Amino acid sequence: MSDGRPAADDPLVALSERLQVACLASATTVALAESCTGGLVAAMLTTVPGSSGYFLGGVVSYADAAKRDLLGVDPAVLAAHGAVSAQVARAMVEGARTRFGASVAASVTGIAGPDGGTAEKPVGLTYIAVADEAGADVRRVVWTGDREANRRDSAVAVLEALLGRVAG
Repeated sequence: MSDGRPAADDPLVALSERLQVACLASATTVALAESCTGGLVAAMLTTVPGSSGYFLGGVVSYADAAKRDLLGVDPAVLAAHGAVSAQVARAMVEGARTRFGASVAASVTGIAGPDGGTAEKPVGLTYIAVADEAGADVRRVVWTGDREANRRDSAVAVLEALLGRVAG
């Protein structure tokens, strides 16, 4: 019977542990802006004891209003490109980094499924952004799993993007 905690051999926990080591070694702070993952990345970071030494916090901005009000995403950008877009992922990550005063931030926005997809924006379409003082990078992926697999794959991609930016 599970106690609700992720297993120690969970890839998300392993990535979170590696990120923590890299952040603490380099005095890097991290902030998040999550949508389709619903806080999964923040939950994984805080699973590791000592995460308060580098993780400043995050925003689960599921609704467009939260993206606008909490992260400063321009309503015109949301209207022109939609919540699941490279432009919104970039605005989310910049908003999170600025609002938390973090060295580096990551954002994720996508269509986890099973519904909500269109021919133009299919289920599984996800944008992951990472930003630091050098600027922001956005990655587009299309996952092919079910809702839970898409959320987990997105969380892995966010952690890998952060680790790549912090550890170089």
